[in-house]
Amino acid sequence: MSLFPGWRAAFRIARRDAVRAKGRSALVVAMIALPVLGVTAADLTYRSALPTAAEDLTSALGAADARYTDQGLGPVRLEQMPDGRMWQTPEDAPETLPEDERKPVDVPATFPEGSRYLTERSVPASVTTRHGITDTQIIELAVAEPLLRGRIELAEGAYPRAKNEIAATEAFLDASGLSVGDRVTVRGPEQVYTLTGAVELPAELKNKSLFTVPGAVIAPWQKTADGDKEILPPQASELKWLVKGPPGAGVTWPDVRAANEKGVVVLARQVALNPPPDSEVPMAAHMQNWESGDAEMTAAALTVAAMAVLEIVLLAGPAFAVGARRSRRQLGLVGSCGGTRGQVRAVVLAGGAVLGGVGAVVGVGAGFGLTALFRPVIEDFTGRRFGELTVQPWEILGIAVLGLVTGVLAALAPAIVAGRQSVLESLTGRRGSRRSSRVLPVVGSIVLAGGAAVAAYGGVSGNTTLVAGGSVLAELGLLGCIPVIVGFLGRLGRRLPLTPRIALRDAARNRGRTAPAVAAVMAAVAGSVAIATYTASGAAEQAYDHQPNLTAGTAALMTYDPAEKADLPRARATVEQNYPVSGAPARLGRVWAGSDCSVYYEEENGCGTLEIVKPTGKAHSCPLKGKGAKELALRISADEHKRLMNSPACMDENYTMVAFGNDDHKIVIGDTALLTSYVKLDDPAAAEALAAGTPVLLNSAYAENGEITLEARHLYNERDKENRALHPGKARTTTDRLKVYVAPDGYAATPGIRMVMPQRTADRLGLHSEEMGSIYTLGREPTDAERQATDAAMEQAGNRAYVWTSNSAEQRDDAAVLLILALFAGVVTLGAAAITTGLSKADAEADLTTLSAVGAPPGVRRSLSGFQCLVVALTGVLLGTLAGIVPAVALRLTDLRAALADMRADPMQSAYTPIVMPWETIALLALVVPVLAGLLAAALTSSRQKLARRAG
Repeated sequence: MSLFPGWRAAFRIARRDAVRAKGRSALVVAMIALPVLGVTAADLTYRSALPTAAEDLTSALGAADARYTDQGLGPVRLEQMPDGRMWQTPEDAPETLPEDERKPVDVPATFPEGSRYLTERSVPASVTTRHGITDTQIIELAVAEPLLRGRIELAEGAYPRAKNEIAATEAFLDASGLSVGDRVTVRGPEQVYTLTGAVELPAELKNKSLFTVPGAVIAPWQKTADGDKEILPPQASELKWLVKGPPGAGVTWPDVRAANEKGVVVLARQVALNPPPDSEVPMAAHMQNWESGDAEMTAAALTVAAMAVLEIVLLAGPAFAVGARRSRRQLGLVGSCGGTRGQVRAVVLAGGAVLGGVGAVVGVGAGFGLTALFRPVIEDFTGRRFGELTVQPWEILGIAVLGLVTGVLAALAPAIVAGRQSVLESLTGRRGSRRSSRVLPVVGSIVLAGGAAVAAYGGVSGNTTLVAGGSVLAELGLLGCIPVIVGFLGRLGRRLPLTPRIALRDAARNRGRTAPAVAAVMAAVAGSVAIATYTASGAAEQAYDHQPNLTAGTAALMTYDPAEKADLPRARATVEQNYPVSGAPARLGRVWAGSDCSVYYEEENGCGTLEIVKPTGKAHSCPLKGKGAKELALRISADEHKRLMNSPACMDENYTMVAFGNDDHKIVIGDTALLTSYVKLDDPAAAEALAAGTPVLLNSAYAENGEITLEARHLYNERDKENRALHPGKARTTTDRLKVYVAPDGYAATPGIRMVMPQRTADRLGLHSEEMGSIYTLGREPTDAERQATDAAMEQAGNRAYVWTSNSAEQRDDAAVLLILALFAGVVTLGAAAITTGLSKADAEADLTTLSAVGAPPGVRRSLSGFQCLVVALTGVLLGTLAGIVPAVALRLTDLRAALADMRADPMQSAYTPIVMPWETIALLALVVPVLAGLLAAALTSSRQKLARRAG
């Protein structure tokens, strides 16, 4: 007797039914295979891209057994961990001697007997390129030695072997415009080398470095610097030794301990891979036990897997429901021949198992194929070569089983419904009628409200677990409300034209088919909107916290040393020739009193001072600093704190950007061009005031009744012969009240400038001034080639000036992340809408036939398909957007709580935690994707009516 009676026949029927309904079967297989494909590809990529301990050691050591490093403390005893990353001096160790009294360490003497080794040392240098000059790192290492294979590989040409040869990484060659065979000059000692080859660091594909043999750069550079004091000596790193231990022995833990006794730290391959027990590691007793994040990672992985299963079930479930409905006569025959309800359910479940198994196999196979196909692209993106395509058999098997189980779960609800149908209904083709559940929407509404409240409470209290749990509950509650929402859509079509009215009513009538597809779209869009909202908010916060060194879109040409005059006209011509400047430059000058502190800075009180005296009082003092600041911080909100931090009174209290060598007073000599190009103050009144000799004050906190107090201490250094002769005697202090034009408060944040003073005003006050450079407006950010060409031209002009641009905020991949999320949600939306439209068409073929019979034009079929697709896509996107906002806002509330705590501990810390909606992503999902889905559905639907015979 069979253990599973009837299952063999059930699988046979399911297989034949799948082959008979090829279109519907292909849809189900695709929906199961796509997530399996994605998870398989992600698993293979993650396992392959994540370096193993052995691969990490190869990237550091090549084929060597160990790397020995002198820590510069002299021959003193050290303790280290087996991984070679952490070390310390023992508690009972003698006090470390001053650097000039430390004895050198004979590192090779600590190697195991019979070892051979290579030395490695690096030095920063400025070198010539095809475009000009650039800064890079030169590493002296015998890269041709087999001992370095695995760490450095030859990509083109040959390894350098002579002292006049050099190799470059491919990333350096791309940036510099050089190629194998070109010559490279190290600036300073002017040593010339021939590029013999391009090398690749498999673990650092984006590394821009040069390699040469030991003794080729640093020693001759030092020799040249010893003979010419104008040449700066090389700033070389400490020497490292790559050691190959005795054959068959390597470098062991006793060897490491012996080197530690001499003050040397060792990274040994076999020790790191097979660490000794903690009882043999003295430092282990002092290490804290760090809890790993494996539990959190496991929980996250399970959550993602559960959401993926839910997504597939929601998408594939309606297909099985329609399949069961179209096979109801066949299922009725099973019942009429004596089949039990369980056997009827078995037929539908077997269909899920068959299609789930096929989808799992197809998904796993496609995952392997796509990973192998896009491997070079993934490696370039991550900046690291895969050691090998790492396959974890049990993980791949688990993914395949997940696909199989998902297919069965998707068929579970349709199987239960099919088992409950009477034989008579199945044989006659009657659908029967069932009222929608009235309990589910009520429960869904309660769960939705409760989940949102829990997520909000979690955000306010800083509990991310509550945020996650509440967000999931809110989404599940919204899922329960979808049938009612879909039913409500049918009422909206009363006053619409024919096809949208039919589409809305069809969606409402067939909620069992429409609601899961809407839910699937909602789930995908909710996750994308949540991540996109949080990412966009974080980017806005980072942009707000960024402190620019120059106004965005500008470049500054500055002199290096005020004591040595630069050829500014020639430097300006260089910038204007190579940089993407727009318009004429604005002249920039600096001003000072007494002897110039940038020249006479060695003696205490050896130069003059200049200061704008800040008045006292409520409008001039920052309430977030000084007495009562912490008490105030406890009472104010984040928005109030932001307003105070951006007020002129607090602008310079926390951080002062000194950009133009004008000390803390931040006064520059300039004209109207500086106001318009750099300050961005395009105000005729300000320009008129500046032309009349009135300074323009950018920070209103320093003004009182339209005037400032300028205090100058005219102190002249004894070495300042020229100015000292003009101003003999003791130092004098002058205090002047100057009428100023006060700019609006928003200009107080202008980087590097507090006040623009006309030249004639500086002369009238007896102050010294000189031209120090120019400000340019850029049409775009200059390229590497333009920067290199400019640096080279500056060098030819005497190297007395330099040009720099605004330090933009740290570049993040936010735009790429948002685009990927939008594409993911868009694909799921299109897929869900297409599946639902296809099922609607298959399920409503009789209705379409009736429409044609009563004279409906052929185009109705196309427009009806388009509107059915549009209804599902648009409804799911809008609900998903609402659902996705809940976790994003809750998480930002968590961040706000932490920021407020930091601000109340230090009132000058920013508490700005914005919630920024990613409107571009939402617009793409809410407008473009649904319209695209509708147009595609309409375009791919045939307007011709198939001849059919109505049963009756």
